[in-house]
Amino acid sequence: MLDHLGIGVSNVARSKDFYVAALKPLDIGVIMEFPEGVGLGTKGKPFFWIGANAHPSRTHVAFAAKDRPAVAAFYQAALAAGGTDNGAPGLRTHYHANYYGAFVHDPDGHNIEAVCHTPPGAAMAATRSRPAPARKAGTARKAGAKKRAAKAPKRSAKKRPAKKSSARKRR
Repeated sequence: MLDHLGIGVSNVARSKDFYVAALKPLDIGVIMEFPEGVGLGTKGKPFFWIGANAHPSRTHVAFAAKDRPAVAAFYQAALAAGGTDNGAPGLRTHYHANYYGAFVHDPDGHNIEAVCHTPPGAAMAATRSRPAPARKAGTARKAGAKKRAAKAPKRSAKKRPAKKSSARKRR
């Protein structure tokens, strides 16, 4: 699992402006800032860093979006912030049936993506699912106790001799 990712940019201030605007629809914002770099993330945790680099190499970064409208909002915000089109929002079925993504190039040419892997309406369908059938009180507890007992190691019927105490007697 990744903790954070950093990419080099030729102009930190310009890139900061771009990423703040482009990632806002994904609820990602500035968490930490230094003269030579900026950490963006959520809930107080920076996980995407941009840092000064006179000759940045091109990188591909994909950010998870909660739904397809967020992918489209990212794309529009990124273009408005100075990004260039690298693939409008849409399905990319060559990856898998529900791969919905949008791609832009940032000011340094990095390929930045927002992607949603969830089928449309999946979140709505999950909230409409039926609850699990009710069980009699204590049934689950009893079943769990039986399973634990079956897995417990068998104890020998032999009695072991008592160990002699090594504690000194007090006088």
